[in-house]
Amino acid sequence: MSKSKPKIIVILGPTGSGKSELAIKLAKKFDGEIVCADSRQVYKEMIIGTDSPIIKNIPHHLFHIIAPDKNFNVAIYKRLAIKAIKDILKRGKVPFLAGGTGLYIQAIVDNVNFPIVLPQKELREKLEKKTLEELFKIYQKLDSQGAKIIDKKNKRRLVRAIEVCKVAGKPFSQQKKGGKPLFDVLQIGLKLPKQKLEKKIRERTGKMFNVGLKKEVKNLIKKYSFDIPAMCAIGYQEWSAFVKASVDKPMDTFTKNEKEKIKELIILHTIQFAKRQITWFKRDKQIHWIKNIKRAEKLISGFLVK
Repeated sequence: MSKSKPKIIVILGPTGSGKSELAIKLAKKFDGEIVCADSRQVYKEMIIGTDSPIIKNIPHHLFHIIAPDKNFNVAIYKRLAIKAIKDILKRGKVPFLAGGTGLYIQAIVDNVNFPIVLPQKELREKLEKKTLEELFKIYQKLDSQGAKIIDKKNKRRLVRAIEVCKVAGKPFSQQKKGGKPLFDVLQIGLKLPKQKLEKKIRERTGKMFNVGLKKEVKNLIKKYSFDIPAMCAIGYQEWSAFVKASVDKPMDTFTKNEKEKIKELIILHTIQFAKRQITWFKRDKQIHWIKNIKRAEKLISGFLVK
């Protein structure tokens, strides 16, 4: 890449790997600011279940910017993220893009242009009634290549991909086009051994329950409902079956056994999601995988002076 391009640093990795903490430490050391690259942490009122970072001293951008019942997609994210990055650069700071949503990161790193397709209300209402398995089969028929890499456990993303295919009349994967790179990018990935990552996910989920995840979910249901797109996120969707199966049973009366089952579901789904994230990131050979902060500091020091 040309040296004339502005420099940005990406800190990525699977959920639970500790990338948020790493990004904060690195941004503090290198006079940077952090831009969210997490498709769940952009939502307001979803703090505990998304394990949002505790924001101290280091400016954070695009965290909790949109109501859970509003539509949000990668094209909107790209526009807002580029604006935030350019603002950080204007002030002489180093932009750190931090998160685990591969598509969001790719949109910035590769300057991917996405098709402009407005939400189709009737189509969405029809698709929302289908199961994940049914949605995936539909998308597989419309876009066999895209189906190989999409998060097939993410209902919101499947609905959007099908919507774009049907409106545009061709596979979603063929509509994404990489433009001329906007930035000189250093991508740093945080890698943990499988057992250590799973242990951290289990501990993190337990902490979420201890600090009030149930109350957060309860408040969201009361204000919005389970039917909004954002509630498909792991940490929230798992409560749905218990709530819907017990219409007259308030969440406050859930038994210890029921709450334990929900917790185990969240842990299972999070581990499965982390595996899918790792599979996505493995495709990108430009990522520097690290095991400790010292290696990251060395990479960044060399990158910023070149």
